Amino acid sequence: MRIRIVDAFTDRPFAGNPAGVLLLDSFPDDAWLQNVALEVNHAETAFAHRLPAGREADWALRWFTPATEVALCGHATLATAHVIATTGAHQGPVRFATLSGILVATPEADGSITLDFPTAPLTPVETPDGVAGALGAEPLSTFDTGPNTGDLLIEVADEKTVLGLAPDHQALARYSERGIIATARAEDPSRGYDFVSRCFFPNVGIDEDPVTGSAHTALAPFWAERLGRPALTGLQASPRSGLVRTEVRGERTLLSGHAVTVIEGDLLV
Repeated sequence: MRIRIVDAFTDRPFAGNPAGVLLLDSFPDDAWLQNVALEVNHAETAFAHRLPAGREADWALRWFTPATEVALCGHATLATAHVIATTGAHQGPVRFATLSGILVATPEADGSITLDFPTAPLTPVETPDGVAGALGAEPLSTFDTGPNTGDLLIEVADEKTVLGLAPDHQALARYSERGIIATARAEDPSRGYDFVSRCFFPNVGIDEDPVTGSAHTALAPFWAERLGRPALTGLQASPRSGLVRTEVRGERTLLSGHAVTVIEGDLLV
């Protein structure tokens, strides 16, 4: 079967977030899926297969990190939609049946793809003791992002603080189900982004995720409320970096970005 590595939330190779993508006839057993994800060893590997006509979705989709299956992943969904579109496997918007419900990916005229995801329910919480030391910065506010992502979203003082974070990943692992999203307002919005973030997910085997679509289902409503606009652009300032265009529409959040296939080959097992 064909396996592809796709860089998501970027329009150039070797940036954004790489994901493995396999289009299958059906899902093999979970152990095989997990072993392939471990072999690929990127933040996520996506497995999809076509569903019979007449269903509420067109394709079934699952996501695995090297360590576990996850309930929601933005960049691997974008990567899968890119592969489906560029190979001609499906034309127009594609509906995915996932652990987080039906997710729709729509190809746009500029070559980008827009994902329709559930908006994360943000709940303000007390910052747990020890988080500031583990993160390496003092939180201004802390929110739980709900069951689909299982993160703590932590606002810090400014963009410079986000860029300079060097957290203790092992210590961070005890504070949330998946990890920590650190964010701040952009220092200069004329650079093309409104807020900045970094994502640390040690509990699913990813110390720092390059560009996290699912995190933006929490970042988008957080910053839309503070900046007074539903449509914003976020920069995830990992070493690879990437831009995510967001638009909050009540219980749904749109995430848009480009993707580039960088590797294509045969999986022999």
